[in-house]
Amino acid sequence: MQPEDFPEVLRLAQAGDEAAFTELFRATQPVVLRYLGSMAAPDLVEDVASDAWVSIVKTLESFRDDSFGNFQAWALTTARRRWIDEVRRRSRRTEVLSGTDTPIDIAADETVESAVEHRMSDAAAMALVRRLPPDQAEVVALRTISGLTVEQVAQIVGKRAGTVRVLSHRGLRKLAELLDEGVTESSPRSVEDVT
Repeated sequence: MQPEDFPEVLRLAQAGDEAAFTELFRATQPVVLRYLGSMAAPDLVEDVASDAWVSIVKTLESFRDDSFGNFQAWALTTARRRWIDEVRRRSRRTEVLSGTDTPIDIAADETVESAVEHRMSDAAAMALVRRLPPDQAEVVALRTISGLTVEQVAQIVGKRAGTVRVLSHRGLRKLAELLDEGVTESSPRSVEDVT
């Protein structure tokens, strides 16, 4: 879907056109899955994404913006809320959420961002991002993986833009350290770490 087509596709989807909704879903779902993959254990991603889409469908008529980027930010906000709900639900059972990391070879002259975007598989990137402190992982996922602006991320996570910039910088710096260390083992993240 081209950004200039978004207003019409949205209007049709809001009017109940299944093909238009499918187009919105196909354009947005990969971003939602990558974001959730950076926060959740792989076995939870699809469930949380499904819950997010149920909420998106229920509230689609209320979305009033002509920007596809803002639609994606809105969808990611919904996914974040469903993730938080799931974390709270699971925290009552004190489960440990974990993922698996894959060894990664990164050239010495590559930046962390280019390594994440161009050289690593989604699974390896998500596993590595999950090793960051939760607030850094979320900001890095939204900024680098989902491609949102600082302002959009600040609105989603409820922090100031300056705080988002600092968290992003620290997260990317920590990713660089992890890459330099050649991280190959996962460190489980307890659900209590996320709340």
